[in-house]
Amino acid sequence: MTSMPFSDSVILNVDDSEAARYAKTRILTHAGFKVIEAASGSAALYRAREDKPDLVLLDVKLPDINGLEVCRLLKADPATRAILVLQMSASYIGVADKIRALEGGADNYLFEPIEPEELIANVKALLRLGRVERELRDVDRRKDDFLATLAHELRNPLGPIRTAVELLCRLDPEVPPRQDQARKTILRHTGHLVRLVEDLLDVARISRGKITLHQERVKVRTFIDSACESVAHIVEMREQQLSVKLPEREIWIEGDNVRLTQIVGNLLHNAVKFTAPKGAIGLDVEVDGRELLIRVSDNGIGIDAGKLDMVFDMFTQDGFADDRVQDGLGIGLSLVRTLVGMHHGSVTASSKGEGKGSTFEVRLPIFAFDRGDDQGAAEVPDEVVATRILVVDDNVDAADMLAELLTIDGHEVKVAYSGQQALDRAAEFQPAYVFLDIGLPDMSGYQVATRMREIAGLENAFLIALTGYGQTRDRELAMNAGFDEHVVKPMDFAKISSLKLNARHSR
Repeated sequence: MTSMPFSDSVILNVDDSEAARYAKTRILTHAGFKVIEAASGSAALYRAREDKPDLVLLDVKLPDINGLEVCRLLKADPATRAILVLQMSASYIGVADKIRALEGGADNYLFEPIEPEELIANVKALLRLGRVERELRDVDRRKDDFLATLAHELRNPLGPIRTAVELLCRLDPEVPPRQDQARKTILRHTGHLVRLVEDLLDVARISRGKITLHQERVKVRTFIDSACESVAHIVEMREQQLSVKLPEREIWIEGDNVRLTQIVGNLLHNAVKFTAPKGAIGLDVEVDGRELLIRVSDNGIGIDAGKLDMVFDMFTQDGFADDRVQDGLGIGLSLVRTLVGMHHGSVTASSKGEGKGSTFEVRLPIFAFDRGDDQGAAEVPDEVVATRILVVDDNVDAADMLAELLTIDGHEVKVAYSGQQALDRAAEFQPAYVFLDIGLPDMSGYQVATRMREIAGLENAFLIALTGYGQTRDRELAMNAGFDEHVVKPMDFAKISSLKLNARHSR
């Protein structure tokens, strides 16, 4: 009866009856399984945590803790929730008992007495199921790791490309129209690649429940303007008309400014993509009771009534517009639905049919906020303050392009291409700011940051982590290593210019 594929499987046999426990252990051992035992619920929980069996053969009637509760505790504990549980009972043999066990997390429920062959067949079936689940989890983990690595590898070349074009624009702002158009094309498609990378990463974050919101009081006009800016160049290129209507009074909501911008931006990108050149797109924002209503409409290709329920599904795209450009991955609208839900809102799609345009409506709760002393406060332009900056990156092109761009702004800049070189130059140069790449050849950027903080005179230097990895845990690692800011490649010029916001650090 031995089956080699399961010879490495460990089964925890839990039964307070010594005779019953012996019988089941003997059957399983003869079938080729390694069996460990427990005579109580508390002992079962301990052995499950310590020995990590593949399956627990769990009797319902135990002297200290009911077997159903033991199962619930096993499935509630992250350390043991992946262990399969085959619940067995000679006392609880009704359908209601089986339903209770399965709803409590058991993977199967058997009534005793049971024939040895049937017991072995059930154990093998569950173990096969467990192996498939583990393989799927492993595939999912490898997929997320691959997406993170892919994003990192794509961001590395995108950084110097974007920076180099920005540098060309700063060095020679007045150029012939054809040359200017070429620069804009590079920037536009670089931005599109960055957007695709971010969408891919968001898929991984959603699947792992890793998307988090940085809640704050957000001015509606702020994220609406940012979203409109993100599509402005495409609208201009396609000669489309974008009309925006906002409430006259200032409205505030509670949420994540970046993600709110992404919601509206994705809807606008969708409208632009599925609307023909010279078409019309509308963005209307209004207050409807205690909700903010954001409506994005277009006169594009429209949506068939039978497909309206599918437009928010992942990787779904439908229809084609004349001269359609920059097709995405079918991720944008799915992200919209997820992010709107995280903001306790709702999103719907409507269309009068194919060729008759479409409308997307987002509803978000309004945050009641009294501006108080901030009423009418004017924004004061930031003053550019020249300062000493050290740029550290083993990608020579990326480091040199960033240094050139910073030099044009009047800063005094030095460059290092390794961790040790960065430490040596930092001690000598005493920079106020350090742009520090995480992936260096001789040591990690985290190690460099920690050691740099120990150099006399650099205790208050402003350290900025440059990395192709942009997940929450990456930011946490940077902050724990002593960085003041975490910037994901490719870094745009607006982010570089934000140095002036921290002029208090300048020397």
